[in-house]
Amino acid sequence: VQLQASGGGLVQAGGSLRLSCAASGRTSSSYYMGWFRQRPGKEREAVAAVTISGTSIYYADSAKGRFTISRDNAKNTLYLQMNNLKPEDTDVYYCAAGYGGGRYASGYEYWGQGTLVTVSS
Repeated sequence: VQLQASGGGLVQAGGSLRLSCAASGRTSSSYYMGWFRQRPGKEREAVAAVTISGTSIYYADSAKGRFTISRDNAKNTLYLQMNNLKPEDTDVYYCAAGYGGGRYASGYEYWGQGTLVTVSS
């Protein structure tokens, strides 16, 4: 499966962005999916993750109450609605798909190219 992330950009603190991840090839409904972020010199860390059915969701503490992950299996698309953005949210965000899922990068075999989110103060 190929993943194409989009929706990043420059936004002021308090603003919102909606990231999208379009999957092609094998349908996304076969995989757990998630959004990760990675800072230079650090490992990728999960922001949010969702099961195949969408009924079970994980959020990092930093994302709880502000971000919402959702998936539309009919459209093969994963979303991350980001509200009340803070400067510390600035990072490259990656979407991922895999057979194991969860909060660790090792649970995902396929990765998108990343989309940059920049939040100005």
